[in-house]
Amino acid sequence: MRAENTRYTREEWLALQDRALAVAAEGVTIADARLPGRPLIYVNEGFEQLTGYDAAEALGRNCRFLQGEDTDPHTVQEIRDALVAVRDLTVEILNYRKDGSPFWNRLSITPVRDERGGLTHFIGIQSDVTARRMAEESLRRANAQMLRDLQEAALIQQSWLPGSLPRVDGYEFTYRFRPCAELAGDGLNILHLDDDRMGLYILDVTGHGVPASLLSASLNRMLSPSPEQSCLFEPSPASRTGFVPSRPAAVAAALNRQFRAGPQMGRFFTLIYGILELSSRRFHYVTAGHPPPVLIDREGARLCPLAKGLPIGVLPDFEFGECTLQLEPGDRLMLYSDGAFEAIDARDQEMGERRLLDALAGFHSLPGDESLGAMIGMIEAWCPRGQPQDDVTLLAIDVASA
Repeated sequence: MRAENTRYTREEWLALQDRALAVAAEGVTIADARLPGRPLIYVNEGFEQLTGYDAAEALGRNCRFLQGEDTDPHTVQEIRDALVAVRDLTVEILNYRKDGSPFWNRLSITPVRDERGGLTHFIGIQSDVTARRMAEESLRRANAQMLRDLQEAALIQQSWLPGSLPRVDGYEFTYRFRPCAELAGDGLNILHLDDDRMGLYILDVTGHGVPASLLSASLNRMLSPSPEQSCLFEPSPASRTGFVPSRPAAVAAALNRQFRAGPQMGRFFTLIYGILELSSRRFHYVTAGHPPPVLIDREGARLCPLAKGLPIGVLPDFEFGECTLQLEPGDRLMLYSDGAFEAIDARDQEMGERRLLDALAGFHSLPGDESLGAMIGMIEAWCPRGQPQDDVTLLAIDVASA
């Protein structure tokens, strides 16, 4: 595109162009492509200020004199290839000023041809982008450090997961934990409460990332198997240990009293906590805003009753309800987080509870661990790029067949 110059004589127009090149903030160079080595025949004041070389020192030399020890040879070769191919090129290259100080140069090279199409010159536009490159490098280092910190935090968080599954005659316990990010908001545990009772829970903190994971870790400590510091137990002088397991509804109420984040901070969590009586096969549970368990037997998979309960932290004095299931030999009871059925596919369609139930029924013939692995695989396959949008936690109790 040509500028409008009808008000100027040819000499005035050329003089104006020359002044514009001379005062441009960027470095402007012209190299003669017809001479050996493509020497510089013009540099403007911007080039002199950028490099520290005055025109007398630069003219007649190839621009490679700005290169130095740490100049990337691959970038240099890229420039050479563009010159040989006579094509435009823009690169960022580490150059050196006259005083030896390095700077990042955003170099744009454009070939110039005469009326017959023959190559005559190369024009170079040079800009100092050192500040941006340094900022990008600083950001890269900060991101790398943050990633290392997150990975370390993820390892610490995983240490809260059951290390080895409890072995109990007549039962098999399995779980799968699939976080959607480096740090998850889900938590779970399977633990001995006393000789005849097992405690199992899944909690799901709103959100993901560092805030959710920190809250999840704090809650896992509050649900630890150590009676002195856990909401799972209450004092009892009649017990030889001084403590007895609290009812599931009482556990939810205790957490609700102690939880301080509250909805005003946009933080609360759902919980399913149950106590399995090993001798009677009864399962007592509370669902504080959490999906109900799924019972899988010979008749298929079905949702269990939903106990009365809001998410923890919504109402400070809420009274939680409790449900009881009678398990039979051959049954499988599945606890899960909502990420298992709220997974979204590429069409923005939710997996839904119906597909979850059908899959659990179909996988019932598989051993517990294989069944959960198949469920995780199905959920990943449902999601774009195999990445669920939410944490997925599955916990299963298998009752041995008679």
